[in-house]
Amino acid sequence: MQQPMRMNHIGLSVPDIDAAVKWYVEVLGCFLLVPPTDAKNDGSHFGQVVKDIFGARFEAVKMAHLSTADGVGIELFQFIEPKTEVPANTFEYWRGGIFHFCLTAVDIEAVAERIDANGGKVLSKVWKLWKNKEYKAVYCQDPWGTIVELCSRPYEQFWSNLAAHPESF
Repeated sequence: MQQPMRMNHIGLSVPDIDAAVKWYVEVLGCFLLVPPTDAKNDGSHFGQVVKDIFGARFEAVKMAHLSTADGVGIELFQFIEPKTEVPANTFEYWRGGIFHFCLTAVDIEAVAERIDANGGKVLSKVWKLWKNKEYKAVYCQDPWGTIVELCSRPYEQFWSNLAAHPESF
């Protein structure tokens, strides 16, 4: 039997890495591990690595590394060449691929207010998901369009044993 894997990190593209680092540290409480650094198609070992990953058009990127309280990484990218583009609608949940990430916070209302007061947006009401539990969630957006869900309990608490209790819905 294969062992379950642990979440390592997510990668987010932003048009202004310095502003994004500041926002993720000050608003969401992330830890800064590595400040913004350049990676270029310059023939160096790391330059070859990023060129291989990003392909023929890649020339330069700024990268920063942050961590959540439970050690999951948030890797921020500001592509220089080609330049990072932010589409008008970043909440295309019907399209394939990742459309949000979620953070657990004790007081999701306060975090949502902090997001809204610092250039992000609150996209939904704070919802109590189950009739018989005080488990809440809210959808928000960072200033660059990344969708951030906030939940009041860890994922396993939200979903474990729910199938055995359909009256919860």
